Amino acid sequence: MPCTLTLNLWVPLLPSKIGTDNDLISTSQTPGPRPQTADLRNSSTVPEFILVGFEQSTPSTRALLFTLFLGLYSLAMAMNGLIIFTTWTDPRLNSPMYFFLGHLSFLDICFITTTIPQMLIHLVTKNHTVSFASCMTQMYLVFLVGVAECILLAFMAYDRYVAICHPLNYAQIMSPQVCVRLVCSSWIFGMTNGIFLEYISFRNPFCKDNHIENFFCEAPIVIALSCGDPKLSMKLIFLDAIVVLLSPMVLIVTSYARILVSILSRSSSSGKGKTFSTCASHLTVVIFLYTSAMFSYMNPRSTHGPDKDKPFSLLYTIIIPMCNPIIYSFRNKEMKGAIGRALGRGNLASAAPVQKETRWRSFFQ
Repeated sequence: MPCTLTLNLWVPLLPSKIGTDNDLISTSQTPGPRPQTADLRNSSTVPEFILVGFEQSTPSTRALLFTLFLGLYSLAMAMNGLIIFTTWTDPRLNSPMYFFLGHLSFLDICFITTTIPQMLIHLVTKNHTVSFASCMTQMYLVFLVGVAECILLAFMAYDRYVAICHPLNYAQIMSPQVCVRLVCSSWIFGMTNGIFLEYISFRNPFCKDNHIENFFCEAPIVIALSCGDPKLSMKLIFLDAIVVLLSPMVLIVTSYARILVSILSRSSSSGKGKTFSTCASHLTVVIFLYTSAMFSYMNPRSTHGPDKDKPFSLLYTIIIPMCNPIIYSFRNKEMKGAIGRALGRGNLASAAPVQKETRWRSFFQ
């Protein structure tokens, strides 16, 4: 009896035991989800990015920002366009300084057109996505125009140094051929440096969060979204910023230091005031541009954040391009007079003949 009872108790348990083993075997043979690291290694680039921008703001705040930025954008386009038209058509502005100023206004128009129209569209629509190719294109244009403007500002400082410290040799040193070469070199350096920075920014695949906490594709934020280690890319960005920002800054500081020494050595107070007025506008633009650019590209990533990045991004994408023509116009008597004539407040045809060097016009005609 004990043996029979034991057998009867054991036999009913066999199917459940066998079934459990089969379940275990089938479970072990069924392929489960791969580890996340494997997905990250084998995944492809994300097809699009989402520009967060001012998405978290209330509708009334976005409407106010749209009105404000649209007004600033329109003002910047109108003022810079007027500067380009005035410097090219007015024979009184027939000098290298205004030649550079016209190209600076053209760069400002390119810069704000690269970023601000897209931001205005996103302020009134719910779709904030941009394709991967669009993000790459926008970032390259920002690099190209931004670097070219930094180099051009250094050349403008050198032009002021030659005009003030070497006035007798100014026409020979800053000839039309030299000025054209300087402007072309700033564009060429911007193009080549933009290719380098573009490669650094997109060298790693993107398989993390695709939300960009800004209103345009800014390199440090995009690099932080890549799958690989962003430290190497950020170091290369930092080293490139040293060349692009600090090197022109050294030339600018050296030029203005020599200008200051030359001004202080003069006895005429009227000459000092005129020289300070001419250089103060350029120095103001340089301080604003280089300060905002250094914060965005030379600060450690840990010090960045949406609340800190957006104000500085707005500073060098729309505020500075708008301030450039205003500063040059209201701090320069020749420019104010030329703008007045361009707007019809003066009669250029009935004005007194201008005894100026005409070789600039003949060089471009």
